[in-house]
Amino acid sequence: MNRHAPQLRSSSRKRGPRATERGAWIPGISAFTRVFDAPCAGMNGIDRREFITLLAATTAAWPRAARAQEAGRTYRLGFLLPSARQTPPIEALFDELRLNGFIEGKNLAVVPGGFESIDDNLAERAAALVRAAPDAIISGPAPPLRALQAVTRTIPLIGMSEDMVGEGLVASLAHPGGNITGISLLSPELDGKRQEILIEAVPGARRIAAMADSRSTQPFHLEALQHAARSRGLELLVFGVNGPEEIAAAIDAAKASSAEALNFLATPLFSLPGTRNNAIVMERIAVVRLPAIFQWPETAEAGALAGYGPRYLEMYRQRARMVARILRGANPADVPVEQPARFQLVINLKAAKALAHEVPAGLVLRADEVIE
Repeated sequence: MNRHAPQLRSSSRKRGPRATERGAWIPGISAFTRVFDAPCAGMNGIDRREFITLLAATTAAWPRAARAQEAGRTYRLGFLLPSARQTPPIEALFDELRLNGFIEGKNLAVVPGGFESIDDNLAERAAALVRAAPDAIISGPAPPLRALQAVTRTIPLIGMSEDMVGEGLVASLAHPGGNITGISLLSPELDGKRQEILIEAVPGARRIAAMADSRSTQPFHLEALQHAARSRGLELLVFGVNGPEEIAAAIDAAKASSAEALNFLATPLFSLPGTRNNAIVMERIAVVRLPAIFQWPETAEAGALAGYGPRYLEMYRQRARMVARILRGANPADVPVEQPARFQLVINLKAAKALAHEVPAGLVLRADEVIE
């Protein structure tokens, strides 16, 4: 278990609503409420002067960002993302913005044209988006963020990528500098943890495959994974993919090379739930009948054997809270890059049954969610 990830809980139940989904907590408001909830006679012993003093102190305790949201203003938000507008993650993002006081159609307007942005048109769409001069832009992964960096150093960019420091997008997590902040997904560390889980899930395997995005996966990262596999007595084959058109062929090549399980390394090329690329992956692994693990728990819920990492929807909610801070006036150079705080292991026993594969009971017991 790496130092960033908590121990996997031995519970198959989903947790209840997150506190962050119940809206922002404003320090001091409970004291203000207790005053008003007190009996009316003499305001429970508090005279008018004391009450005004308490109210002033309470108001001063509110975050300055909360007071910086301008009444009557419509904030303009841009997007440069590979996903479509009508998808669960984007809906979760807008819901979290609503909980933080930014409501589309009231005080929030979306600059059109930034969804379903693919590599072929990133530069053109980035330039058009910057010309529209939004108050902030939500983007990611690394390619669209770089396209935006090339045309603006002033509009705040709230990104999400596999390793924001390693990809050169920010100077550091604590002090990003420039006009980019956002979420760094700990992907290099979590790829190794997923490999450990996959080896445990397929205990008889002697050869496994790592499916990598050739355009972004660093050689030293692959070497570390191969070394870890060798230390467990396994051979790790690496299959690089340069684009969607190569996905099916790479999976077939892994099968032909006698790989017994697949670790799809963290990259939007494979793992974004609900995308066309992910549909290709899911269809092909069903054909070759190989157990596979992915970076998002939602992918296991959609039919893969296993998924380990932060929940995709929660990452969009977390990013929405950062967007709210920026819209209220925070400087992205001073807003630390955040990382996932909670990781989940999902095991899909229905998928295992379809593969005629038995997942060891110990791993099933440690899963946060088991699909039967």
